[in-house]
Amino acid sequence: MSIVDNWKKIKGKMNFEHILDRNTFLAIFMVLIAIISFGLGRLSGLETVNKNIEIEFPKGQEVSAFLGTFATTTPKAPITKTSGNYLASKNGTKYYLPTCASSKRISSKNKIWFDTKSEAESAGYSPAENCKGL
Repeated sequence: MSIVDNWKKIKGKMNFEHILDRNTFLAIFMVLIAIISFGLGRLSGLETVNKNIEIEFPKGQEVSAFLGTFATTTPKAPITKTSGNYLASKNGTKYYLPTCASSKRISSKNKIWFDTKSEAESAGYSPAENCKGL
C-alpha cells in the first residue's frame, strides 16, 4: 500500500462537510474579523495616550501634570528649617505630619519643615489626603 492510497483512505474517513457547512464557516470568519478589528483599534488608540504635550506657562510658575490634567502652582520658597510641625518634600506637592507613614519615605536631603499649615500652603503645598489629622 502506497502513501497516496493511505491518504485517500484517511481522507475518505474524515468528512467534515456535515460539521462545517458554508454558513457556519462564514459566521466564524466574521467573528474572527470583528475580534481582529477590535484589537487593532485598541492598539492604535494606545499610541495616542502616551504622547507628550508641551505647554508654555509664564515664567516663575511650576507645572504639575497627571493624566493630562494641568495645574499651576506658585514656586516653593526655599526653607532651611530642620524641624517643625509639618513636613514636605522639595520634589513633591503635599505636606504631612511627621507621624504619617508617607513622611518617613522622604529623603533627609529633600525634607522641608513648616510650623503651620498656612505656611506650607503659602509655599505651594497642599495637605496629603492619606495623612490623618490634616
